[in-house]
Amino acid sequence: MQLVLHAGAHFTEEDRLLRCLLRNAQEFSNRGVTVPGPGKYRTLLKETVAALQDAPPAPDARDVLFDLILEEENADRVILSQMFLFGAPRACVRNGVIYESAPERVAQLAALFEHDEFELFLALRNPATLLPALFQQAPQEDMDSFLRGANPLDIKWSDTLTAIRAAAPTVKIIVWCFEDMPMIWSEIMREMAGLDHGQPIIGAFDLLYDIMSKEGAERFDAYIKDHPDLTEIQIRRVIAAFLDKFAVEDAIEEELDAPGWIDSDIDAMTEIYEDDMATVARIPGVTFIAP
Repeated sequence: MQLVLHAGAHFTEEDRLLRCLLRNAQEFSNRGVTVPGPGKYRTLLKETVAALQDAPPAPDARDVLFDLILEEENADRVILSQMFLFGAPRACVRNGVIYESAPERVAQLAALFEHDEFELFLALRNPATLLPALFQQAPQEDMDSFLRGANPLDIKWSDTLTAIRAAAPTVKIIVWCFEDMPMIWSEIMREMAGLDHGQPIIGAFDLLYDIMSKEGAERFDAYIKDHPDLTEIQIRRVIAAFLDKFAVEDAIEEELDAPGWIDSDIDAMTEIYEDDMATVARIPGVTFIAP
């Protein structure tokens, strides 16, 4: 079995991605790919992860889990999405590390699915905007308390991903930047479904239309329909051109509520994040989806 596990990150259009995958479920099913409804497995997966922290998996645990999820449906590839696999938003940052529990939990799941092809999908987001979003869900009253004294400039995704690779070297990791998602939305779903480049996807430009004017969206849609043979690279160039002309600034800009931070802090964190993405792209076993 090929097991795809989408595990966030929080606040990266995670639920919307799942809904779009479900819209394509019938076409995926025709290709041996199943997208179970989250009600079938989220609680079950949470309980499984909790049990694995106390003891190694039972010999039949993997088969029992798939039987409950698939309900006799035949599939070669299963796509699951569980945003709380590595913790609730308020507990995602510990000791200056995003998802500190991820290496251990991925390793436990890798042991459970040791005879399957296990792929972990994860959206990455600039800590300058992610940390404030997580902070809004936390009980602490200030950012320093939320981060437990960690320097936000030291919080890097490459540390998380390097630790996951070390703990679970057989697991394939696929990542992308949240900020790039309008341009690579369809490519993310194709990767998750194991489809070839160019395979049609329902809702392929949903995020793009959110940040483009109505006129721009209509013109873009017409252009794509008039040019059905465009390659993925050509489509991204077209997207960039249309965004340059028709992007809605209010939809692109993010409001930050990070008490104690000033513009120079955010600029510094953003520069570090951009450099860190180059580091992430070079981690062995990690596939980086870029525009």
